[in-house]
Order: sequence, then structure tokens, then C-alpha cells
Amino acid sequence: MYNDFLPKTMKNNMVEDNNSLLVVPTHSQQIQESLKVEKPTTQKVIEEISSLISLSYSIKVFSAKWQLIRNKLEELLSSLTAIENCDSNNNLEVFSTIQAITETIKDCHDQANQCLELSYTGKLLMQSNLDIVSGKLEKHKKDILDIDNVGLLTHSYAIEVSRPNIVVASRDDLRFYILDLFSRIKIGSVDMKGQALIAFNEVIQEDERYVKVASEVDNFFSFLVHFLDSQEREIQENAAKAVSVIAGFESCKSLLIGVGIIAPLVRVLESESELTKEFATKCLQKLTENADNAWSVSAHGGVTSLLKMCDNEENHGELVGSACGVLKNLVIVQEIKRFIIDDDAIEMFIKLVMSKVEVIQISSIDFLQTIASGNESVTKLIIKEGGVRALISVLDPKLSSSTKGRQIALRGIMTLCISSENPLSILISHGFLDHILYFFQFGDFLNQELALKAAFWLCGTSEEAKNVMGYVGFIPELVKFLGSKSFEFREMAAETISSMMTIPRNRKRFVHDDQNVTLLLQMLHPEETNSVNKKLLLSILMTLTSCNSARKQIVDSGYFKYIEKLAEDEESDAKKIVKKLSGNKFRSILNGLWHS
Repeated sequence: MYNDFLPKTMKNNMVEDNNSLLVVPTHSQQIQESLKVEKPTTQKVIEEISSLISLSYSIKVFSAKWQLIRNKLEELLSSLTAIENCDSNNNLEVFSTIQAITETIKDCHDQANQCLELSYTGKLLMQSNLDIVSGKLEKHKKDILDIDNVGLLTHSYAIEVSRPNIVVASRDDLRFYILDLFSRIKIGSVDMKGQALIAFNEVIQEDERYVKVASEVDNFFSFLVHFLDSQEREIQENAAKAVSVIAGFESCKSLLIGVGIIAPLVRVLESESELTKEFATKCLQKLTENADNAWSVSAHGGVTSLLKMCDNEENHGELVGSACGVLKNLVIVQEIKRFIIDDDAIEMFIKLVMSKVEVIQISSIDFLQTIASGNESVTKLIIKEGGVRALISVLDPKLSSSTKGRQIALRGIMTLCISSENPLSILISHGFLDHILYFFQFGDFLNQELALKAAFWLCGTSEEAKNVMGYVGFIPELVKFLGSKSFEFREMAAETISSMMTIPRNRKRFVHDDQNVTLLLQMLHPEETNSVNKKLLLSILMTLTSCNSARKQIVDSGYFKYIEKLAEDEESDAKKIVKKLSGNKFRSILNGLWHS
């Protein structure tokens, strides 16, 4: 029975004598006996490495090489610390690795003393010796990771810490849990690393305090950034997901930049996993809100990679949308804007505007607005390449564009047409006015709101636009909205009508239907609550009094007493209307009405 608990190498060296077992001492057996003290040996190595790291800070010669050695010592220390409680008994390979590390640390300590005391025999020889030590440390780190990855270490003592209850967890509870995850991330097998990253992503989305705690753990973010270059797809994907969340915290952005995240993120843009690329672009989008980071993205070739992603029809909407978002941040830098324009990318983004995928459509319109903002030459280029035509096509009722997409498109049309020499001809030729009229007549609440905004904006572009709007039939549609249940609709419609009434022909068109004037007067009733701002109504009526037929309609309507009442209340426009209609041939009519 005792045999079952002996290492296999010892079983193979047993001989049977007179029905009893005799153990024949061998070299392997001696090693196995020494393994009983493996655990304290690991602890001793950890202590020696810590001491050596402290000592290295006092060395003044060969500073670059000692900095490199110190970095490797710290990485090795992390690996050893994480496996300190792992069960490595009865494992020759682990024991021999620890012994080799011990020898290297002793050698490194001797060289550190020589450098401190300047007692080395020659600079070239010492430099060579330091390079050898550095190489050995790198190998030791790799050996420990390889041993763990192939399962030679059994984590019998590595009990998985339960996730703290979010309601009652203290900051110390969160830190303890994060440190446990970090240990698994550092030296765990591929599966263990992957599981730890998944758990980390779950907690940082559940409670943002975990992000703050992780930011205070030395090298945590460094490991996440390092994993962006992992060949293991799951690890790379979860690392990208984690940093995309962390980048949303303003206090963490500089920490990520400090550990060199930009270059790995740009490399991820060329990876095969669309989900990983999406996380990377979302992270870049957050980081490039600071224009200082835009240069770093460009320096690592990120602009070209992002443009390539946008131009790939096989990429899904969220990925292209995020890529457009990053580029939108980057074009704030004039040199990057010029590069994108010179690369003939404007035509590509105009093509994306006509995409049937909402997120692509919206993000490309956003990009075009940003790159055109404040730059007349770029605006003209976009118009020349068909940008306004593409945006108007988004408004086409026959197409299945979303309301949000149409709202963004209208905003884009307004932006581009500001500096256009003849925006009306472009708008008319591509059916803009027809689309707006359709939404007035048949659109739902949101599309009618869009139409009202478009009409109000169009009035402000030119006198010619007001005249054309009256000619094609905007006035009857706007009048309908004066009785809308929505206060905002009533106000926008009244303001647009008021603006259109500066055109004499529109005044005639308005009074052609005598019900229009009657409606305005009825809305002046003192007890009318579902009405438009009375100052705005009076402004429209004042403009209409320059038209003979309008003056007659006002007098004949029977509602002039509402204007009279407002005039008595010191309403200036009401007084002007009363004064104008009381003169000459209208005076006798009005006197009869007032005294009846």
C-alpha cells in the first residue's frame, strides 16, 4: 500500500528480497528526497530576487543593461510569486528549473556587486556577462510559463476566489478578488488566463469600482495590453474587450497610453477576428478623443488600416461604424485630414452614406460633417463628389432609412449647404422639397418634426427659397400644424409661415384661402390655451395687412375684437394693426363693428 504513494521513479528502482521490499538508493531517489524542501527553496529564490532588484537601483554603470535585467527580474518574480503555493512536489522538471534560477540569481548577484564596487576586469567582458544573464532570465521565465501551460504544475492550493457580493463588498474584497484574477492572468495556463479575463470583463461591467482597483495593481494594465498580441484568439479578444471598457474611464486613459497601448491596438486592426477589431476600434475611439493621441495612431499606420476597414464590404456595421468614429476624431489634426483627402477617401464615405446598414450610414454622415466643418474647400469637394445628392437620397420616403438616419442626413445637408453658392438648385434637382412635402402629408410624428425643421431651415437660406416653397405648396401644409397638439409643432409652423410672409406672392397665396386668416384670428381668443405665441400670430397678421384682400378678411371675420382687446392690453403689434385698419376706407367699417 505504501507503494501507491511513492513517486514512479522510486517504484522503478525497488527490488524484491524474501517477500519484502528493499529500496535501493539511487541518484533519482536522492533528488526526490531533496524535493521535500522545494517549497521553501522557491520562497528563498523569491526573496533573493527581491533583494537583487533593490540592489540594482544603486548601480550607476551599464544603466541600460541593468534596467533590462531589472525588468526581467520583475517579470520572473511575478511568475514565481504566482506559483509559490502551487503543488510542485514529486516534479523533477520543476525542481531543476528552480535550481537553475537559483544559480543564475547567484551569478547575477556577484556581477551586481562587481558593478557596485567597480571591480570588474573589463567593460566589454562585463557587458557580455550581463547579456548572458539577461538571456538566462528570459529563458527561466519562459520555462516556468511552459511548465505551467503543459500542466506540470497542479494548482492544488490555488483555490479560486469567489466573486464578492456587489451589494456588501468592501474595497478590500474587490482588491483581493482582482489580485487573484491577476495571478491567474500572469502565470495560468491558456485556459486559466482565458477564464480569468472573462471573469474580469464580467466584473468591470457589473461594478466600475473594479476598474479603479485594477488600475492600482502594478502591471495589470501592462498584461492586458501585452495580451493584445496573443496568438490565442480568445485571450486576444477578451483583452481587447477589457481595454475597450477601461478606456471609457477618463482616469485610466493616460495609464493605458503610458503602457503603450496604441501600437498593439493598431496591430489588432489587421487581425482576423472582427469582434476583436471592433473592441480595438471602440477603444481607439475613446482614446483619440484626446487629439494628442491621434498622432500616435497615425505614426503606427492606423489611419491606413482604418480606411481599409471602412472600404471592406464584408465588415459588419458595428466595426465600420467604430472605424468611422476613430477617423472622425483623427481628422481634427489637419495633416491627417489632408492625408485622408489626398487618399481619395471622400468618395468612399459618400458611398457609405447610401448603405442600408443604419450604423454605417449614420457614422459616415457624421464623419463627412466633421471633415467639412469650417473648411470651405472640403465642403465644395464633398458637394462636387455627390455628397448632397447622397444625403438627400437618405430622405427618400421610398427607401427604408431610419428616422435617426434621416435626421442626421438633414443635419449634414444643412452643414454642406451653408457655404454652397446655390444650394436651392441642388436641393430642387435631387427632390429635397418633394421629400419634405411627403413627410408633411404622410409622415409619422418624428418624420413630420423633421419636415418642419427642414422647412424652417430652408426659409432661412434665401428669399428665392421662400418663394419656391410657396409655389410648390408648403403654405397649406404648414397651416395644418398651427392646430397641432404639439406645442413645438405649432411654434415651428408659425415661425416658418412668418418667415415666408416676407414674400408678397406668399401673402397672396396665404389669403387665397380665407380660412387661413380666420384660423389666425380664432387663435387670438383670450381663453384659447392650445394656441401659438400671440406675438408671433400678430406678427403674421401685421405682415398680411399690406395685402388688400387680407385686410378685408380681417375686418369681415368677426374676430377683430380679439385684436382690439390685445391693443387695449398694450400689445404693440395689435395697436399697429388696429391703427392700420382704422385708417381711410376701413375706418367707418371698424367704427360700426366696435359700437355694435
